Amino acid sequence: MTDFSHDGGVLSARLIGAFAGSALSLVYLVPHGRREAALRFLTGIACGLIFGGPAGVWGATRLQLLPYLSASEIMLAGATLASFIAWWGLGLLVRLTSRAGKTG
Repeated sequence: MTDFSHDGGVLSARLIGAFAGSALSLVYLVPHGRREAALRFLTGIACGLIFGGPAGVWGATRLQLLPYLSASEIMLAGATLASFIAWWGLGLLVRLTSRAGKTG
């Protein structure tokens, strides 16, 4: 069984980053209703938790910051980025499909 007791705050950083990315996305693309908001929020949280590590390592490597950041900082940034992209992407997809449905 996996022991999360000594993770150095990585799991906490992943959760905080996922929530931060979803919350930050409200500024850029406001949902039309409660259902859309809930769907996009849960998708943002899930993507931040799942893809936070790879996104953080990718970003830190591309910016050449890997030796200067701790694992928690990389995870926080990655989870925020993954959550933000998922929220924004899903919102854009919803808007485009609803527009296409109205014109057809």
